[in-house]
Amino acid sequence: MSYFSSDFKLGILGGGQLGKMMLYETRKFDIQTKVLEASEDAPSKIACNEFVLGNLLDFDAVYNFGKSVDVLTIEIENVNTKALEKLEDEGVKVYPPTKALRIIQNKATQKLFYTDNNIPTAAFSRFAYTSEIEDSIENGGLQFPFVWKCAQFGYDGQGVKVVRKVEDLKGLPNVECIAEEMVPFKNELSVIVARSASGEVVTYPVVEMEFHPEANQVEYVICPARINEDVAKKAQEIALKVSNKIQQVGLLAVEMFQTEDDQILVNEVAPRPHNSGHQTIEASYTNQFEQHIRAILDLPLGSTENKVAGIMVNLVGAEGYTGDVIYENIEQILKLEGVTPHIYGKKQTRPFRKMGHVTIVNKDIIKAREIAQQVKETIKVISK
Repeated sequence: MSYFSSDFKLGILGGGQLGKMMLYETRKFDIQTKVLEASEDAPSKIACNEFVLGNLLDFDAVYNFGKSVDVLTIEIENVNTKALEKLEDEGVKVYPPTKALRIIQNKATQKLFYTDNNIPTAAFSRFAYTSEIEDSIENGGLQFPFVWKCAQFGYDGQGVKVVRKVEDLKGLPNVECIAEEMVPFKNELSVIVARSASGEVVTYPVVEMEFHPEANQVEYVICPARINEDVAKKAQEIALKVSNKIQQVGLLAVEMFQTEDDQILVNEVAPRPHNSGHQTIEASYTNQFEQHIRAILDLPLGSTENKVAGIMVNLVGAEGYTGDVIYENIEQILKLEGVTPHIYGKKQTRPFRKMGHVTIVNKDIIKAREIAQQVKETIKVISK
């Protein structure tokens, strides 16, 4: 099938920044695109051929949209899977496959999938409602501390909380959830696996993630990770196993913990381009967004090697600021060597909202990390 400069149409469910960055690549290849998103202010709106307003969880909206495209993909997991299943039955190519998406959409189902397939993960308990957790604590079934995670619709630190005492459960939504044993770890790692529709598979180098202690969001992504080769090899092997068992098509970001004794435990996965792969835009031969397009269109996969060491700094809304966004001192960071800001196009900032990211490339990872620190301390996402 000819994708380039033709009538072929790629549909994307979700119009956020991941979609926008995917659309840079479809523009490069002159592939026609259509985006479905519930917000008029979607970052993707400026970059697609056709923009459709609609709720991603609404059966009719997703189904009707899917009927108008040749291949359908996602940039966010929270979409109507019943509509996707019907589209698949009717011959529309949906990637990731709905079967994989169903496992991933629900954190409890995802965790059960790991244990069923002998994929190492932290011990956990599953609850139909948060209110059942107190009984479990009283009966000795659950020990502090643990990590509470809502089973569905959590993202970017939303829907996750460390629980050290009963009072910490107050105010949490009474929903299906898991309570996960808190693992003492020395690193949070991520591996992105790309799998094409015909089964070609490649993995990106392991990245290391440094988190913001309060927002539970990634502050820095460091590639290559500063870990020994054996640990890196083990992380890539486990990521490949997850991809193989789940039969993902497109990208699968596998987030993991490296424990004190160098075991690798899978934390969670995302079936799409991911925050832990943004540095690939400047640092890799084939960036993650282009790779996702190659994979879902069953084109040969590109090289995942780094050209150079890369670090990504998330730009999130500063605390105490809500309203029309201003990127303070952006000119200052543009003076620094190897620095590229990516602004997502969200007009309104609020505390901890992802507004953009900055990549720092350098032959020397230590130097890159120093510049990344400077970037973090200089640029501020505030409001008028």
